[in-house]
Amino acid sequence: MTEELSFAQMFDESSAKPTTFEAGQKVSATVVRISKEWVFIDLGGKSEGYFALSEVVGPEGEVTIKDGDQIAAYFLGSGKGGMQFTTRLGKGSEANAHLEEAYRGGIPVEGLVEKEIKGGYDIKIAGSTRAFCPFSQIGLGRIDSEAVVGRNLAFRIIEFGEKGRNIIVSHRSILEEERRINAARLRESLTEGAVVSGTVTSIRNFGAFVDIGGIEGLLPVSEIAWGHIDDINERLRVGQHLEVVVMKLDWEKERFSFSLKNAQTDPWSMVTVNYPEGSVHLARIARLANFGAFATLGEGVDGLLHISALGRGRRINHPREVVQEGQEVEVRVDAINLDERRISLSLAATDVHEGSSPESGKEQAEDKENRQEFKHYLQEKRGAKKDSMGTLGELLAARFKK
Repeated sequence: MTEELSFAQMFDESSAKPTTFEAGQKVSATVVRISKEWVFIDLGGKSEGYFALSEVVGPEGEVTIKDGDQIAAYFLGSGKGGMQFTTRLGKGSEANAHLEEAYRGGIPVEGLVEKEIKGGYDIKIAGSTRAFCPFSQIGLGRIDSEAVVGRNLAFRIIEFGEKGRNIIVSHRSILEEERRINAARLRESLTEGAVVSGTVTSIRNFGAFVDIGGIEGLLPVSEIAWGHIDDINERLRVGQHLEVVVMKLDWEKERFSFSLKNAQTDPWSMVTVNYPEGSVHLARIARLANFGAFATLGEGVDGLLHISALGRGRRINHPREVVQEGQEVEVRVDAINLDERRISLSLAATDVHEGSSPESGKEQAEDKENRQEFKHYLQEKRGAKKDSMGTLGELLAARFKK
C-alpha cells in the first residue's frame, strides 16, 4: 500500500504543470547552473527559468553568486528559451521594453547618474531612457553630488507617466528594502555585548550615529573614549569606520546604542602597574571643584588633589589659589581604590610648571622661604641650648673636683 501511494505521488509530481507567473512577479529561486551568458534557476514545482549573467557580475568582473544560492528575481515573460527573469533591469532595447512592467512589479532598474539638475538628478535607465530622481530619493540621508554623479545605481520606478516619457525613480527605496532585510537578519543574530563594524553617518554635540548595516544607533559622547572629550569632531568624522560594542537593543522602539571605548582596553586595568602607590608623575589639571582639583595622569585616568593637600599646611578657600586648569604639576599617588575608580593624589614638589598664575608661584616661593627661615631658627636655637648645657656641665664638674 505504501509503495502504491509512493508511486501515485511520484506520478502526480511528474504530471504536475509548471507554475505560471505574472509579469513583474517577485519569486524566490535557487541557482542550479551558471553558464557563460546565463544563470539558470529552480523555482520549485518543475518550474525553471533564467536571467542574464551580467546582472550578477561585480565591478572587477567577478561573479557574485554560486550554485545553490537563494536569490530573489522578477518574472519578465516566457519565450522559446523558457521563462525569463531578472534581478534588476540593465541596459538595451529589451530592458527598455520592460520598463512599464518594472514599474508595475517594483523591479529594480539599473541607472546612470549623469548630472545634477534643479531639484534632483538626471538619470539614464535602460540605456537611453531619461528619468528623474529627486534629491530626497537618492539616499537615506543628505548626499553630496560628487558621491553619486557618474555612478551606476539600482533604482525603483515610482512614477511612470506619458507612456514612459515622464519617469521618476528612487534609489532610496532600494536602500530601505536592503536595510529591512539586513535588520531582520540582525534581529535573529545580534546580541548585546557583541562587537560589530559600523560607519559614522552623522555627528551631534551629544554623540554620533553609527550604521552597522541594517540598523543605525547612537554612540553617546560618554562612550567614545575613556577620557574626557572637549570636541567630538576631533575624535570622529562622517564616513569613519569603527569597531563598536552593542550596548542596548530595543527592537520595539527601534532604539540602539553602541560603545567605542568598550571595544578598547580599559586603562584602569593597568592602573596599579602604571601608577603604583607612592610613585610620582607629571599630571595636568583637568578641572577644579570646591573640594579639590582633578588631575589627569593618562587617557581615562584622573586622580583627585584634595583641597586639604593643596594648601601645604595653610588654609585655602579654593583650589584656584594654588593651581589652574591646564597647569602641569608633579603629583604623588597616595591611594588607589579600584572598585570605585578613585585615586588620591598630593603635590610632590613646590615648583610650578608652565601655566601657573604669578600669584600662586609667588605664594609658593614665599612659603618655601618661610619654611627655610623657620628651619634656620630651630637649628640656631638647638645650637644655643647645646652650648648652655655644656657650660653648666663644666661648672658642675669643676665644683665636684673641689
